[in-house]
Amino acid sequence: MTALDVFSGEYQLAALKRKADALMAQVDALLVPTSPTIPRTEDVIADPVAKNSQLGLWTNFVNLLDWCALALPGGFRDDNLPCGITLIAPAWHDYALAQFALRWQAAQPWKRGATGKPLEATASALPFPKTDSATVRVAVVGAHLTGMPLNFQLTTREAVLVEKTVTANFYRLYALANTTPPKPGLVKSESGGAIEIEIWEMPLHRFGEFVEEIPSPLGIGSLELADGRTVKSFICEPSGLEGATDITALGGWRAYINQQ
Repeated sequence: MTALDVFSGEYQLAALKRKADALMAQVDALLVPTSPTIPRTEDVIADPVAKNSQLGLWTNFVNLLDWCALALPGGFRDDNLPCGITLIAPAWHDYALAQFALRWQAAQPWKRGATGKPLEATASALPFPKTDSATVRVAVVGAHLTGMPLNFQLTTREAVLVEKTVTANFYRLYALANTTPPKPGLVKSESGGAIEIEIWEMPLHRFGEFVEEIPSPLGIGSLELADGRTVKSFICEPSGLEGATDITALGGWRAYINQQ
């Protein structure tokens, strides 16, 4: 290859990545076979390069697109050979894939391949990974969600989406009256439900200016997640619920907006 060939290839890859990123933005993740086939040893010895390329059908592009992936056991085929699945997501979503992997593994009676012994019990959730002390995580529940009108207040401050999850089941969600754009209010209650949220990580030096833009009756407090973790989040003063509509039964702000 010449230097021109290399740069032409990089430009072509960048164009393909833009298209691929746009497609990936429409889904939470991809689930694909870990490998398209299981070659015999003699076939690999006879043509190792071709077989390696074939086995990488569902994984080679992950590195090229700067995405992340996690391979998981998928049980056994009808011929008793093992198969696996791979989860693929955009860059920096490794933690979310690991959370899914814990639930996947806990839901299946997987055995250790070499011994047939059961796997050890795993935790139901991972602790948040340690992050730079110069960042802060905040949960959003309404107009700041991905694709919503105020999401730019996060992205323009270099915030990145860490996880989509739900609150503990003792919160109530309200559609507040006379807000532009429409906004919800999240309130802790003796009874309620699990509300869909997104967790974003933001540089600490941008957090103050972000909070400054939050209008009353909204503010920032602490929120408990379904798995017991606590994170900073939007909350609502009780006085802001006058004239509000209780939409807890819908399970989240996105469902309410879609209903409208």
